[in-house]
Amino acid sequence: MPEPILAVAGVSKTYKGGFTALHHVDLTINKGEIFALLGPNGAGKTTLISIICGIVTPSTGTIQVAGHDAITDYKAARRRIGLVPQELSVDMFETVLATVTFSRRLFGRSGHSAYIEQVLRELSLWDKRDSKIMELSGGMKRRVLIAKALAHEPEVLFLDEPTAGVDVALRRDMWKLVHGLRERGVTIILTTHYIEEAEEMADRVGVIDKGRLLLVEEKAALMHKLGKRELDLTLVEPLAAVPAGLERWQLSLQSDGKVLRYVFDATEEHTGIPSLLRELAERHIGFKDLETSKSSLEDIFVDLVGQRA
Repeated sequence: MPEPILAVAGVSKTYKGGFTALHHVDLTINKGEIFALLGPNGAGKTTLISIICGIVTPSTGTIQVAGHDAITDYKAARRRIGLVPQELSVDMFETVLATVTFSRRLFGRSGHSAYIEQVLRELSLWDKRDSKIMELSGGMKRRVLIAKALAHEPEVLFLDEPTAGVDVALRRDMWKLVHGLRERGVTIILTTHYIEEAEEMADRVGVIDKGRLLLVEEKAALMHKLGKRELDLTLVEPLAAVPAGLERWQLSLQSDGKVLRYVFDATEEHTGIPSLLRELAERHIGFKDLETSKSSLEDIFVDLVGQRA
């Protein structure tokens, strides 16, 4: 049996004004796992992370981090957590090395220069160690946040929208770093609204929307669901209805009958597209344009919410 390192049970958050940001969330994360929490902006991702990290107090529920109660034994639980927030929260006039060393000492660790050097080298920050934060680029500042979070050698690392607004090179470096940390036994929990980020890094994926955890699944199973694609055929002549005999493709008409839409699973070996096009040709149903698109994360959320309404 996998060993759980984080257990969230019945956690909810309602603010004084009456707004409920989280509704009874249950979630267990296993040691050494990479877990991605997917959701649109305002879904409750940051609220959940803030509660686990002790920044926000839950209205109900319990949280265990590496066997420590995050509410009654806050310091012990927090020592095992590293957090990379979305917002930049550093002293702009301090140097990179001093910033990271201070974070390490803040958690009762000695100023272990060999470990800090390793972290800074992994994040391509070693050559910038004597630079002030204000002198760094946006991407480099994000790397400093990661170094700060890793400074005290946490067992669990939270990455809140780690690659939002960063360049492609940093995104690749982030993915490489995450896999390297997992090899060292660190448990990674990241929030994102990028499907490809979850696909690249995660073992399991959770989907949250409007403060509710809609599902938690193995990545492969969820990616199969996310394999939905749409083929839109712009017709030469509009149709009043989908012709009889085409039921097996489950087609629909869009744009007042001017577009024939076929939704298919791109992960399947046989998508059914060639046979559909042949059938349309035999029926003399002409089209002047063809376009395929991937279902957006928002579309998937609508589907999931609809199924649970």
